[in-house]
Amino acid sequence: MNYRKLGKTGLTVSEIGFGGIPLQRITPDEAVAVVREALRLGINFFDSARGYTDSEEKLGRALQGIARKEEVLASKSKARRKEEIKRDIETSLRHFRTEYLDLYQLHELRPETVGEIISPGGALEGLREAQREGKVRFIGITGHIPSLLLELLQKDSFDTVQFPFNYIERDALAELLPFAIRQNVGTIIMKPLAGGVFSDPAAALKFILKHDISTAIPGMQDPAEVKQNASASGIGLTAAEEERLRGEAEHIGRRFCRRCAYCLPCPQGIDIPMQLILKRYSEGYGLHQWALERYLAQEAKSSDCLECGECEEKCPYKLPIRELLQECRRLFEG
Repeated sequence: MNYRKLGKTGLTVSEIGFGGIPLQRITPDEAVAVVREALRLGINFFDSARGYTDSEEKLGRALQGIARKEEVLASKSKARRKEEIKRDIETSLRHFRTEYLDLYQLHELRPETVGEIISPGGALEGLREAQREGKVRFIGITGHIPSLLLELLQKDSFDTVQFPFNYIERDALAELLPFAIRQNVGTIIMKPLAGGVFSDPAAALKFILKHDISTAIPGMQDPAEVKQNASASGIGLTAAEEERLRGEAEHIGRRFCRRCAYCLPCPQGIDIPMQLILKRYSEGYGLHQWALERYLAQEAKSSDCLECGECEEKCPYKLPIRELLQECRRLFEG
């Protein structure tokens, strides 16, 4: 396993990290086997979130008894207010069975929520207070909109930034990644396998590792996946592998939501990117029940679509959004 610096934190992290989403669908004992295999292969960066149901708890159980200095633990919260995120941090610490977390992040920042989060009394204030108390060592931001993350990095000081980047989604390469590199901000790559759409995950990871990023965090649910993902470290991408990725990307790209949110607002109040993200989690990650519960909790669902077409007019990628929403309806509502 090769290692890289996580920006100005000074932490040394494995270039293949561990994404905690898939732990939700396996048993605690299976999670122990997966995490211990990751440690055996040199993976030392583990990422989870308050929103990933029991992922934190399973990681905490799997890492129990491991010397605390051997791993870098990260989690995140979608809380907007100071008191909310402080409660979330305490919960994360309890689940991870630790007195501090190396990194805590503001999770999935969006234009409609970021103002409250960074305002006085917002979640950022609470996160920094927890940092002063020694419960959190470093602070990061995550999101699916590179332009918004870039704007925040330009306005304020953060230790890390987590964003999607894969063979299909490359928006972050234009400005966000170069700026983060110049400012020595650690870069954590989520969705490196684009939700599991590539036939050769190791090749998809090799493509990511060609770039000056800190760590990529594919989700893993069994030891075989850990071995496959870890095998990408230290091995260059071949021409044949890249050609195969290119072919698959061309096939997938026409119907792939980049989560830019340009389609919003929907006249019917449908959170279109969220609907399509849940569709991907169900189909790509096998998290159908998890995605279904979140879909049903949405105030406006795909079945509320009146097919006005406004979203498709605004989509820079010309996606057939009305058709995709109908697929969501059939997937989650029958």
